[in-house]
Amino acid sequence: MTTASQPQYPPVIPLFDAPEFIIQGNPVVNQYITRISLNSVSDAGLVVEHAADWLFEQKASENNYKAYRSELTTFLHWCFDVACLSAANVSRKDMSRYVDYCQNPPISLIGYFNVPQFCAPKSTNASGSDERFPNPKWRPFVGKKHLGECQPYRLSDNALKTKLAILSSFYGYLISEEYNERNPAQLWLNHSRFAIARKFTINEDDNNQAFTELQWSYVISTAKRLAEKDPQTHRRSLFLLYLLYGCYLRISEVSARAGYSPVMSQFKQDRQTGIWYFHVPISKSGKPRNIAISKALLAALIEYRRFLGLTDYPSADENHPIFIRHRAAGHGRDTGIVNANLGIRQIRDQIDTLIQLAAQTALDHGLEHDASAMRKMTAHNIRHTGITHDINLNRRPLSHVQADAGHESIDTTSQYLHTNQTERHQSAFEKPLDHLADID
Repeated sequence: MTTASQPQYPPVIPLFDAPEFIIQGNPVVNQYITRISLNSVSDAGLVVEHAADWLFEQKASENNYKAYRSELTTFLHWCFDVACLSAANVSRKDMSRYVDYCQNPPISLIGYFNVPQFCAPKSTNASGSDERFPNPKWRPFVGKKHLGECQPYRLSDNALKTKLAILSSFYGYLISEEYNERNPAQLWLNHSRFAIARKFTINEDDNNQAFTELQWSYVISTAKRLAEKDPQTHRRSLFLLYLLYGCYLRISEVSARAGYSPVMSQFKQDRQTGIWYFHVPISKSGKPRNIAISKALLAALIEYRRFLGLTDYPSADENHPIFIRHRAAGHGRDTGIVNANLGIRQIRDQIDTLIQLAAQTALDHGLEHDASAMRKMTAHNIRHTGITHDINLNRRPLSHVQADAGHESIDTTSQYLHTNQTERHQSAFEKPLDHLADID
């Protein structure tokens, strides 16, 4: 029921606020997504969380960010409210239906002037809340006026190509997160009348790209140097890198968010084997998993816990945060609390800073190509680095890596298996025609 203080919303509401607000979420949007999850699309919350993470990585370009979030809102509205379909289940045929929808949208969803997607209330309430609301005047489709008259809505070819290119980039991210295995937007483009002219394709970063051994050594050595210089700040940074790399964790699995706050008791010891592992109660794939940890990572955990003034090994019921804040939170559910986990944004920013510092060191050493590649990397690439190095350098069996990474299919894990031409030729050169030829 609508009250005087809460505006009447149109059938589509904006889902993603500005970068400084997107990670903490919005109550109105959360209520809408919860309703969708319960009534029609069970993974709507996970899809929106993925979308928010991807958008946050685009924050450096204000224009791109605005265009991307508008398109994602329009597309997810169609998925959730029109097609009652998860974005992970969209096919090329479904994408054609979405294109038809965009070319002839409902009149109620067409606006004729640009407005902010979110706004703050004109006056705060008695509790002093500065909560932001989706702007009820916002519409996903913008039409044109001529001499004050509203013109029939028309989606140009360039606008359509941009829409599909944005969605293709988003699906590339979902694939890199192993959330789905196909890119219906790119499939549609490949079979469309635009297939010959590929100039519309958005330049995407390779979401599956991993640091090379050399590049990763620069990241780790940078973190070690900072930890020695300023342990109070960067001992945490160093162990964060170790954990993300050693267990191929997603940022959301080591940071605080609604309903989840990582604690030390997630490090557990198997009573039968004595092997330690890290327990992820729920991931973006929707499933829990246990990730075996190496003796090197266990030693790093002990060193980190000693620095925090804790016992060497965590107890089964220890609720101490893994990555504790250095200062009290300024807003959100942890306002004023120091002893609370870092959030997604803080962890991303911290790692991005380390990567940029490592890239600068590589550049200072004359490694221009490596430095350039490193500057394009984010925290997201550390997971892929851990998987790639475990398969190709540590020679772990694919099935073991598959279980630790939480991949549904070993085919996904196999994508990280790299061999160069020299290795391939050498392995072929050495193979015998008869393994028992020398036995009498």
